Amino acid sequence: MCASFRSEEMCLAQLFLQSGSAYDCISELGEMGLVEFRDLNPSVSPFQRRFVSEIKRCEEMERILGYLLREIRKENIAVPEPEVSPVAPAPKHVLEIMEQLQRLEVELSEVAKNKEKLQRNLLELTEYTHMLRITHTFMHSRSRHEALGPQYEEFPSLEAESVAGCTGMQRLGAKLGFISGLIQRVKMEAFERMLWRVCKGYTILSYAEVDENLADLDTGEISKNVVFLISFWGDQIGQKVQKICDCYHCHLYPHPETDEERADVMDSLRTRIQDLNNVLHRTEDYLKQVLHKASESAHSWVLQVKKMKAIYHILNLCSFDVTNKCLIAEVWCPVNDLTNLRRALEEGSRKGDATVPSFVNRIPSKDTPPTLLRSNKFTSGFQSIVEAYGVGDYREASPAPYTIITFPFLFAVMFGDLGHGVVMTLFALWMVLTEKSHKRKHSGNEIWGTFFEGRYIILMMGLFSIYTGLIYNDCFSKSLNIFGSSWNIKAMFREQQWTNETLQTNALLTLDPNVSGVFTGPYPLGIDPIWNMAVNRLAFLNSYKMKMSVIIGVVHMSFGVVLSVFNHLHFRQKFKLYLLFVPELLFLLCLFGYLVFMIFYKWLAFSARESRTAPNILIHFINMFLMQGNGTTPLYPGQMGLQVFLVAVALLCVPVLLLGKPLYLYWLHHGSKRLGVHRVCGYERVRRLSEDDLSPSIVHDEEEGLDDQPGRESSPKEFDFGDVFLHQAIHTIEYCLGCISNTASYLRLWALSLAHAQLSEVLWTMVLRVALRISSRLGVLVLAPVFSLFAVLTVSILLIMEGLSAFLHALRLHWVEFQNKFYSGTGVKFAPFDFSLLPSVFEQDGLL
Repeated sequence: MCASFRSEEMCLAQLFLQSGSAYDCISELGEMGLVEFRDLNPSVSPFQRRFVSEIKRCEEMERILGYLLREIRKENIAVPEPEVSPVAPAPKHVLEIMEQLQRLEVELSEVAKNKEKLQRNLLELTEYTHMLRITHTFMHSRSRHEALGPQYEEFPSLEAESVAGCTGMQRLGAKLGFISGLIQRVKMEAFERMLWRVCKGYTILSYAEVDENLADLDTGEISKNVVFLISFWGDQIGQKVQKICDCYHCHLYPHPETDEERADVMDSLRTRIQDLNNVLHRTEDYLKQVLHKASESAHSWVLQVKKMKAIYHILNLCSFDVTNKCLIAEVWCPVNDLTNLRRALEEGSRKGDATVPSFVNRIPSKDTPPTLLRSNKFTSGFQSIVEAYGVGDYREASPAPYTIITFPFLFAVMFGDLGHGVVMTLFALWMVLTEKSHKRKHSGNEIWGTFFEGRYIILMMGLFSIYTGLIYNDCFSKSLNIFGSSWNIKAMFREQQWTNETLQTNALLTLDPNVSGVFTGPYPLGIDPIWNMAVNRLAFLNSYKMKMSVIIGVVHMSFGVVLSVFNHLHFRQKFKLYLLFVPELLFLLCLFGYLVFMIFYKWLAFSARESRTAPNILIHFINMFLMQGNGTTPLYPGQMGLQVFLVAVALLCVPVLLLGKPLYLYWLHHGSKRLGVHRVCGYERVRRLSEDDLSPSIVHDEEEGLDDQPGRESSPKEFDFGDVFLHQAIHTIEYCLGCISNTASYLRLWALSLAHAQLSEVLWTMVLRVALRISSRLGVLVLAPVFSLFAVLTVSILLIMEGLSAFLHALRLHWVEFQNKFYSGTGVKFAPFDFSLLPSVFEQDGLL
């Protein structure tokens, strides 16, 4: 089979890497992404491995780069990506990069600290300026109420008491003092209350809000501030006021005693603020220059450090041969890539100037290799759908190639609408045509990323929905009259002698296809558009879609059973063809395959004239299991005998499924000695030939073929008939009951198709048709908003919600009803050492 139908053949290889060129060889392998390394030191702690110091050095460089990228992001500087991804730096250049990053970190930290210090000084001077400007009005106001205004008159009676108390302190000879500063506006009310309760009668508080929003000195948050001036009498009161200000984190500044001192301080502040602004601008320009220069190499440094750290992690997986002074590694590699593997080792040896080249040896192994299924941008989405159920076993047939067709088809059967299919196709086509620009943007939106990764799946679903929409003749719940109806209504009027009075007196009229000339033949493609006007349209579509769902379900399940043949033949398990495949297929076809036969027979054998008297298929199918036909008209002669024969064959398949495989394995284990020796010798001969050829696929395939034959003498495991019988009994019960439940599960194709069509019709009738019924000029004005509402509801409900529902049901049909017939999905995915697949902590932090 092609590589897309079955996982690639893998082999276990041993790499002998010279110490001087091991780093370069691993770097070449990381660029090509050929092999998956195995850990040869599982018992060694990560902190005791050989290259721990190198990994710590890489982590230190990652820390510096993280700091550098954060500073670049603060300044809104773009980090350009290199056109070509840089290779991992040579070990001799690592120290140079480390020193360069450390110097850059020291320089940036010093400049950043100076900038922060200058900004803090500038903010303090600005606050001091506002404080002097506002307190100047306090000192020269004639009264406190005139300076502050009526909005601050919270305690007028207390103010009179304070003035009286201060007058008494002045008579006692107490010294008048001032404390001024700024406080956040949210703290002002509590601050004022605390000041009054502690220093009642001995302080006078004046405050006003600053017009400009200022940043906090400690947190840097922008907030509203209030300038306050506290007048107090006595040193003890001043100490209490000082402590209260400290508790509320007030920014205190010295208060000039005279106007001359105030003017001198204001002039000094203006000069210092101007000087600080000049110095700050120069510091910011210098910082931007350093960051701009660093941003040119930042992305390359990130990639280099990431690759370098990954290389040392891989080197820690290798074992060190002291005698030969080389590193030994074991890798899983696709057989087709062995030539590229040797070429990568040769290139790495050349770069490392090794005197002895590194080389590779294939070694036999009984371990199950990982599964590798190559995919491109078109097939990767469908492969992801399959692997979401489980990674396939090694060399197991893959459902992905068939899913490319069956998955969008089953989706379209449930989502069949020409108009909705066109909208979905156009959306997917836009994503496909602009995929390069979307990939460069690195959007962090997870929902958008999911849609974009499945753009080809959406495209296929849209195309198939267009096809099924044409078959259903359904476009936004309306039918398209492309070829003209096959029903001749004029002939019906002529044959039945109907008049205008007949139309007026009868709300419903029946078109009889048996009347000559009324029905001219089947519609060329899909359903006749006249059914859109029929009252019994839903009953007709019910019968049509239900039978179609059963036919599709049986065909789909039978195809899954047939695919199991490829696994049996590939793994050389021919006994499963007779003991599993044949009874499974007979059981399915004798029961539900016969149901499909009756559906087609009834369509072909009964004409429109006989359709009313045609027997019910469901009744016949039930009577088939009861083995009776009393009271029902047979579909064809000899029907009862054929049905009894099919039921008997299906029942006989059950004991074959239940006992065939366990008894065969028991016979292989406990059979005649001569036959057993012949079987073991044959197996040993195939194994030796496989090992001489060093082809792990043959060895593995033969062992897989004998996994269910634990009775061979070469196997250390004892044969347990009870265990094998139990597993086979579970499989038999699951399959036999599953054939019934799985066939019924395909009826979701019918149910969701009708639900989608009914929702579309309800949306048309209750929204858009309301505006279309308005015949006046006002209808044009109403149509625009109504159509907008119709479009929004169509996209949100019918496309997104209904589309997601149909997607999940199609996914379930593939996972449970189709894949379980031949696909186990218990394998391990091939995870190559590839630099392009390595996660980046910088990308996860959103810094790149």
